[in-house]
Amino acid sequence: MLATSRYASAQSGSLGKDVHRPATFLLELLDFIRDELPRWRDRSDRKIETAETSLTSQLCAHLNSATRRLPGWDFLQFRTEEPDEQTGGRKIDLVPAPCDTTVWIEGRRHIDFDPLLPIECKRLPTPKDKDRDEREYVINRHGSTGGIQRFKAGHHGARHKLGAMIAYVQRGTRMFWNAEVAEWIKEVVAIGQPGWTASDLLDLVHDDDASRLAVLRSVHARQKGLPDIELRHLWVSMN
Repeated sequence: MLATSRYASAQSGSLGKDVHRPATFLLELLDFIRDELPRWRDRSDRKIETAETSLTSQLCAHLNSATRRLPGWDFLQFRTEEPDEQTGGRKIDLVPAPCDTTVWIEGRRHIDFDPLLPIECKRLPTPKDKDRDEREYVINRHGSTGGIQRFKAGHHGARHKLGAMIAYVQRGTRMFWNAEVAEWIKEVVAIGQPGWTASDLLDLVHDDDASRLAVLRSVHARQKGLPDIELRHLWVSMN
């Protein structure tokens, strides 16, 4: 019987080790994801998909493999469709979390149940449907499923000060979408949407034609008394 087995351990369920990381670690983690995005896209054995959930599932599998082969990243795992830590009924598209490890960042303890940061994934352009909004990367007029909108409302990542958004660019150029997203935010500000200002605009950090990937940054005021959240935007051209 298991209870009497000499292999039973009083340490069952415990985590393997403690890893202490500096405050900059989450930005390093986003750099890791940034570097892996074109490698994932360009894999010859990757089945071509267009649906957001399928692409994110593929990316999750690739990232999990990458953490196993790259020194210094093997204490991480990635998961998809994770429940938000604070907002019931909401799911995060992609989250990194510790694997068999306790990760400490600025005195905060993270175990394998704790997302290190929330990542929202969107297609550009947004698929057409009666309940979809072409501006869904920013906001959805039919509900609260807009990408930036979710973070600003505290529906995603309320316990975090840093989050990310990945865009699968399926048509048009990255710079075309940079201009489009800017116009959408300006439109929302112009109509007086509560809580939106020009400070919600994205700043281009880097755009690389070789990898066909752009990095942008934005900082957003939030509702419910939450502190501002910084978002890193990783846009990978799929076409």
